[in-house]
Amino acid sequence: MDNRQLFKIAEEMMDKAYVPYSKFHVGAALVTKDGKVFTGCNIENASYPVTICAERTAFSKAISEGYTKFEKIVIASSGGKAWPCGMCRQFMMEFCDDDFQIISGDDENSLEVLTLKEILPRGFKL
Repeated sequence: MDNRQLFKIAEEMMDKAYVPYSKFHVGAALVTKDGKVFTGCNIENASYPVTICAERTAFSKAISEGYTKFEKIVIASSGGKAWPCGMCRQFMMEFCDDDFQIISGDDENSLEVLTLKEILPRGFKL
């Protein structure tokens, strides 16, 4: 599945976001090394630290199904291009190689690709 198709899937996930506070919809499509796609959306909570981002939702679904090797994640948001927050970047560091791709754009025709190493150059890893 190409990045444009994955972006459309991420866009569809935005509709499922629970965002009564920020109104900022985010959807994600995570691809495992063997090509399986897991989706996620952001889920807010009145206690903001309890909120979970779309990226971590997708990762949690995949990991709970036994997948721990990932190729890329495509992110769509109601605000245009969106990159993972610091917490999500560190979460990804636990399960992904430096060359893991993070892809986002204003639409499926303007996608930008960065690696995990580029967005988290000195992440914590044991």
